[in-house]
Amino acid sequence: MISNGALTRNRIPLIINGDDFGYSEAVNRAIIRAHGEGVLTSCSLMVNESAARHAVELAKSNPSLAVGLHLVLVLGRAALPHAEIPHITDPNGNFTTSSFRAGIQYYFSPAARLELRREMRAQFERFVATGLRFSHVDGHTHLHQHPVIFDELIKLCEEFGVRRVRVVKGEMRLSLKLDRRNLPGKLVVGTVFNLLGRWCDRRLRGRGFVQPQKVYGLLQSGDMNEEYLLGLIRLIGRPHRPDQPDQPERPERFNAASGEIYAHPLAFDADEAAKRENPGGEHELNALISARVRSAIETAGFRLATYDTLL
Repeated sequence: MISNGALTRNRIPLIINGDDFGYSEAVNRAIIRAHGEGVLTSCSLMVNESAARHAVELAKSNPSLAVGLHLVLVLGRAALPHAEIPHITDPNGNFTTSSFRAGIQYYFSPAARLELRREMRAQFERFVATGLRFSHVDGHTHLHQHPVIFDELIKLCEEFGVRRVRVVKGEMRLSLKLDRRNLPGKLVVGTVFNLLGRWCDRRLRGRGFVQPQKVYGLLQSGDMNEEYLLGLIRLIGRPHRPDQPDQPERPERFNAASGEIYAHPLAFDADEAAKRENPGGEHELNALISARVRSAIETAGFRLATYDTLL
């Protein structure tokens, strides 16, 4: 007879992550609600943003929520003052808003690369200073997968003892089955991240890192609504029948099937400016607290997980 604990272990681990924790109090409240009332297990903290302190306080009050570092090197604030990193920030201490421009600069400018390394270390140190347990590392707009950045990221992860990192690939086949809007853009982005993701996987090989093998959200960023999420779970899951208990399988089978879905939820009571900036955020929160989504996760043979419980 298989125990309930064994049944749980033999389900496919699935992380549900909320990005941009610390960006605003409305984002923070949404992530906490999605964790307390819904299926969200994990989040990624922007340590430099205006609501970061508020986010840390909420995280400490909700210790079951896993918190990782959302490394910001574009579209956000820097940890170091402009005087220390003048080539990669403006006088107000902000990075460029263009991922393409940032990627070109970080690749070709020696001065920018030197400053980049200092800033990345500062963000790692700022996360450690929060006193939170370091769950994982990912990046804003996934710029952490840039070749120059990723090599430095691996070194910092090893130094700070956090061998858990998100690697995003294109997910085009599944995503386009569910939503073919903006098809040309999705094909371009999906192709680019397929190439980057495979390169990152090769760089991590043999270094003892833990990562979900499938990451979903790239091509539906900002619109992970309930219907899309239900469709995604159905496509990626393994149908579970209560009359046929899960059978033990090799651990590597589950690691190979492990996944992460990330979202950008926004509180229902956010102000109009926040809603304009993240028009799909309320729909994403609604999806994360949906009873239908929770039931679909169970039916599809998943167990909710964090980076710490991935194996």
